[in-house]
Parts: sequence; structure tokens; C-alpha cells
Amino acid sequence: MTSRVYVRNFDDPRQIEAEMNRIGVDIGGVDVMVPKGRFFTFILRDIDPRAANIIKQEFLSKGGEAALAYHCLSDLDKCSDMLLMATEKQYNIIISKFQKQPFGLKDIAVQLETAMANLDCPRDFSISCGNKIFKIGGHTWIMGVLNVTPDSFSDGGKFSNVEEAVAHGMRMAEEGADIIDIGGESTRPGSASISVDEELGRVIPVIEELVKITEIPISIDTSKPEVAEAGIDAGASMINDITGLADERMMKLAAERDVPVVIMHMSGTPTDMQKDPNYDDVVYDIIDIFMERVARAVEQGVSRNNIIIDPGIGFGKTLDHNLQILKRLSEFKILGLPILVGASRKSFIGKLQGTDEDERLEGSVAAAIISAMNGADIVRVHDVKETKMALLVGDAIGSSGNL
Repeated sequence: MTSRVYVRNFDDPRQIEAEMNRIGVDIGGVDVMVPKGRFFTFILRDIDPRAANIIKQEFLSKGGEAALAYHCLSDLDKCSDMLLMATEKQYNIIISKFQKQPFGLKDIAVQLETAMANLDCPRDFSISCGNKIFKIGGHTWIMGVLNVTPDSFSDGGKFSNVEEAVAHGMRMAEEGADIIDIGGESTRPGSASISVDEELGRVIPVIEELVKITEIPISIDTSKPEVAEAGIDAGASMINDITGLADERMMKLAAERDVPVVIMHMSGTPTDMQKDPNYDDVVYDIIDIFMERVARAVEQGVSRNNIIIDPGIGFGKTLDHNLQILKRLSEFKILGLPILVGASRKSFIGKLQGTDEDERLEGSVAAAIISAMNGADIVRVHDVKETKMALLVGDAIGSSGNL
């Protein structure tokens, strides 16, 4: 019989283990070899050149690779970024050595160890929302959008009275929504803020009616602590804050009520967010902001298991920024938190397709599937039925081989 060579790509350690078991590898050998089969690539930013040279030497000596700027060889006053490439086994050995080294290497060791733990899958925690428990990993949950506004970018005015809004919420529940996200203030580019009283008048009656007739958890989409608190009192069991808990009162409310909270990234405000948004690196810069905001929320008493991150597609991002975020979405897993993506009907889809808001179904579904395949745990969508059907296929493909 002729021997043949094939490619086998693994994105889960369970796949490596399953393949070794299929081959018939000794069980003791499996435990030893799985870490050698997992390859990680990390970027270090602004590294002291003295530390950079030590890192380089350690990686080379263990069979890994560390790429750094050429100037680090001669200029000890100029920091460098580094690209690290090695197996899990090699990282474990190197990390243990960094813990005894100077020039900030102890801190780098902690960060690398944490990053590897966060990237490990499957994630083994769940989010409790109302009377539902959402297991993170392996299945993409759907958040249906219910805008009770006259001026939202896509469905403004369609559900501006209580009866229409409640009926639409029930339609989304019947179509397969796992969460219904109710918002009373438009956040489209250029929109202005409204008063607390006006927002309360829009959302609270809808929440009160929906919780009477459905067990689907309700999320209150607001940046105002007063509205969030009233929404929870009315029956909502999640907070979705586009300002990413910028107001510490929102942090304290989430902590006191022990509810899940979505921390979204937005550059600026809806009024000015699309005026020349700029980043050094859109993904790294957003991750840095999330790290600071999550740490602050935890300090204020918010349970880490209640935190969901949303990179904020369309909120202070150009077309290219949005595409980069979706393509590199898996990089946000370094935070070890559930990821929500809301790309539905956004303007970047219209720019790519040349379509208006009500003609972006296909692009929205495509964005949802790509988000799920790249690591999103929750997708926030207007078109629940179509997205649900597409995710049945996408999730099946994504989980295939996880034996």
C-alpha cells in the first residue's frame, strides 16, 4: 500500500487527543504529546530591549522563535514589539524561566500564562440570565433587537408603541431568539441623547408586558443607570451598555443586582463617533480598553462570570476597522470572556453591498456566521429566523471534530 501525506488542522486540543486515540497512541504518550501539538502565536508590545534579547535567547534555546526589531541589538533605549511562536510545551518551560528573570519578565510570564489559559477551550462556565442558563462554548446564542424608538438606523418607528413592540418581541421569541434586547434611545451615528424620563416611557411598559407572556430573558439596552435599574425592576435580567460601563454607577448597579452586563467598546459618542476614528491597531487598542474596564468593574464588585464583551461594530470604526475586528475576532478570546457581536444591518454591510438598511439580510447573516466561526458566543441581530437557520449549519460545522 502506498503511503500518503495529508493536512490535519487542529483548533481544539480535544481534536489532537481524539486523533491520537484513533491512531492507537499509548495513553501516557497522549498526555505528553498534546501540549507539543498546540501552537500559539503572541505579540508583545513595547518590550524593553534588554528583556527582548533575553526572550529571544530563551525561545531559540527551546526550539521556538521570537522576532524583534533589529535595533534591539544595539539600541538599549528604544523599545520593540515582538512576535512569539512556540508550542504549549515550549511556552510552559520558558514561562517558568521568566519567573526568575529581571526587566519585567515576571509580569510577561504571568500575562502569557493567563493568555494561554483563556485561549484554552472549551470554556467551562455559564451565564445565568433570568431563569435561563447560557453555556459558553459550542453554541451561538441569539440576541434579538427590539428598538422602541422613532429614529433607530434600521427599524426606527416600526415598533414605537407598546402593542407593536410586544408583538415583535414575541415573534422573535417564536423564531428562536434566546434573549430580547430592548432599547429606547437611538445610537445611530449622529444621534443625540434623550432624557431619562423619555427613555423610561419607551422601554418600561414593553418590558413589563413581555415578562408576563414569555420566559425569554430580557436585556435592557441603555447607558443610563436610572433606566437600567428601572428595567431590572420591571423584569429585565441583563444590561447592555454601549458606553462599556463608563459610568461607575452602572458598575455598582450590575454588582448589586448580580446581573450579566455587556461591556461594549465605542470611540466617542453616537454624536461624534464616526468623525475620523483612529487606532494604532484596532484590535489591540480595544483589548487594552477592555482590560482596564473589566478590571475596574471587578473592583466595583461585578462578578467576572457576569461580564460579556462587545467590540462595538460600527461604533467609532471605519469599514476597514469593522472588517479587521470580524476577521480577527478570535484574538479577543485572550480576555477569557464571552464575546457578543452586533453587526446586523450595519452601514459597513451596506457599503460592501451597495444596499439600504432594509436590504442587508444576506450580508447580516454572513457577518453573524463569520462571527460565530471566529469566536462569538452571542450575535445581536434583527433577523432572528434567518440567522437561527444559518447558525444551525454554522455551529454544526464549527463543532465538528470536537470529539
